[in-house]
Amino acid sequence: MDDIANIRKDYMLKSLNENEAQNNPIDQFTIWWNEALASNIDEINAMTLATASAAGKPDARIVLLKGYDEKGFIFFTNYSSTKGKQLAENPFATLVFFWKELERQVRIEGRVEKISEADSDAYFYSRPVGSRIGAWASPQSTVIENRELLEQNVKQLELKYAGGNVPRPQHWGGYVVVPEQIEFWQGRSSRLHDRLQYRLENGAWMVERLAP
Repeated sequence: MDDIANIRKDYMLKSLNENEAQNNPIDQFTIWWNEALASNIDEINAMTLATASAAGKPDARIVLLKGYDEKGFIFFTNYSSTKGKQLAENPFATLVFFWKELERQVRIEGRVEKISEADSDAYFYSRPVGSRIGAWASPQSTVIENRELLEQNVKQLELKYAGGNVPRPQHWGGYVVVPEQIEFWQGRSSRLHDRLQYRLENGAWMVERLAP
């Protein structure tokens, strides 16, 4: 346990000041996103998605960002999965990006909505055929007897859709996290980190500094 407790790193790469930050958090996210892209971070779009049940029991997992704009941040999944059921009960979530190479975190809190079927279709048909078959083959989050079940499902679906025209399952599609609060965290020395929080208030974004 002492070895674990002694693991630490002093963050010294960059700073984040109010006079340098954008007025709109989406603009600020774009700046950091482009800097992360330029840093060749592996799976830059990997983010923690935290949800909760109707009873308030928390849950979290890694998903992939597939797009963002002023309306929010988009990811795709099985609507019948655990996270899909939780979002149906409690349509709020938090996203967390951690780009350790830049000593940065971004936290996004907001309401979650399904995107349009047309937008879900557009992304689904852009996926490789194997991934489209996988969306049908896996009863996500349910208990299965063994991996062979998945492999058998895949074989049957490959025969069924041998022409490659795999339709989107109705139980699979996209969600958008509509932001109400976004925090940008820049690691600083001695744990005195920079934290700027954008909070939506009466349709306008307020910028506040949080103590580390």
